[in-house]
Amino acid sequence: MKQYYKRHIDSVLLEWKTAANRKPLLVRGARQVGKSSAIRHLGESFKYFIEINLEKQQNVKSLFGDNIDIKLLCSQLSALYHTPIIAGETLLFIDEIQESQRVISSLRYFYEDYPALHLIAAGSLLEFALKGLPSFGVGRIRSLYMYPFSFDEFLTAQGLEMQVEYKQRQASPAKPLPEPLHKDMLKQLRSFYLVGGMPEAVGVWLESADYKACATVHNDILDTYQDDFGKYKTRISPLALSHTLKSAALQAGNKFVYTEVGNGIESSTVKTALDLLSLAGIIIPVVHTAANGIPLGTEMNPKYRKFHFIDVGLMQSLLGIQPADILLVDETDFVNKGGLSEVFAGLELMKYGNCLKKPELYYWQRMERNAQAEVDYVINYNGKVHPVEVKAGTSGSMQSMYQFIERKHCQYGFRTSLEPFSEYNRVKVVPLYALSSI
Repeated sequence: MKQYYKRHIDSVLLEWKTAANRKPLLVRGARQVGKSSAIRHLGESFKYFIEINLEKQQNVKSLFGDNIDIKLLCSQLSALYHTPIIAGETLLFIDEIQESQRVISSLRYFYEDYPALHLIAAGSLLEFALKGLPSFGVGRIRSLYMYPFSFDEFLTAQGLEMQVEYKQRQASPAKPLPEPLHKDMLKQLRSFYLVGGMPEAVGVWLESADYKACATVHNDILDTYQDDFGKYKTRISPLALSHTLKSAALQAGNKFVYTEVGNGIESSTVKTALDLLSLAGIIIPVVHTAANGIPLGTEMNPKYRKFHFIDVGLMQSLLGIQPADILLVDETDFVNKGGLSEVFAGLELMKYGNCLKKPELYYWQRMERNAQAEVDYVINYNGKVHPVEVKAGTSGSMQSMYQFIERKHCQYGFRTSLEPFSEYNRVKVVPLYALSSI
């Protein structure tokens, strides 16, 4: 049995387990981010655990009929899996639930007819199945969104919990990390850029410390994603999806330009491909917002979008980045390399957000003709709008940050870089390795 490494989602799952008003849980996220492993880990805290994989056990789908009787269904499943189904003692896990819209629709009846039972479902390409059920389980199902390992989870997997605890709770712009710990975090950050947060790659790294072996895992996962293209239930060609995916990696950190995909692929096809890849969770849109208030999404402009790869390690392997390109460059080149740090920062902000809400990332730029100001991210921090800029150091221009602060009447902004924690002139400097602090 593979070793399980602690995830942020574990505490949320435990809270769900003990909640008084519990609903069936639907764990959502891209393929191979660790959904099933986290649920199985939770299952260890129950007396009984049943896992139904609808991809491998197709015959089980027939039990979920049109006129479903939940108590009878549970009796049948109990007999089939030779395991008691008892409220409060059994965790029922339905994996690969995207294989049956009927089973997805049945989740609401568990809430209505057997609310005391602990039920979790998950699946890959689940968003495509849910798209065909726009009103499924409203108010009766709770969604939980999961992502690859965050940087803090990567550190924790290496047994560095104390360092994580210290930088989260003790360090601040007024009290930076001690210099040796700061340097160690920068070293770990370089490793994370190459390993990334896909659970299998993290496991290989912990066993071997071999970047080449991690790249092999990345390529296997990328092949799996490519193989999935034929399951997107659309007439768009897998080749168009593949070219669009690579272009999203190449254009990281910039507003996506459809014509740069090339290969004679029309803009309308590219747009469809981007929407499908986003639905699959492989890329994450970062949408322009006017950022005049909360919620940020009320003033978004979907015509202006950037796209982030779901994982920096996968992105590096897709682009053929070699370890020396990350491990040996100076700090300025490291931060500015191909929009990589901007992607890392955005993914970190998303991973430390509310996992009970669908992820949303926003950026800001001045829309007036010839205006150059642009802020990498705009976030809701303590109920107020704040800008976040990814910079190489104090020498980097902060014009856009200050324009935003003045125009939006912000108290301060955040700059994230390789610098230690610090603060000056309405800017709080937070190291890239400490984005969990905001």
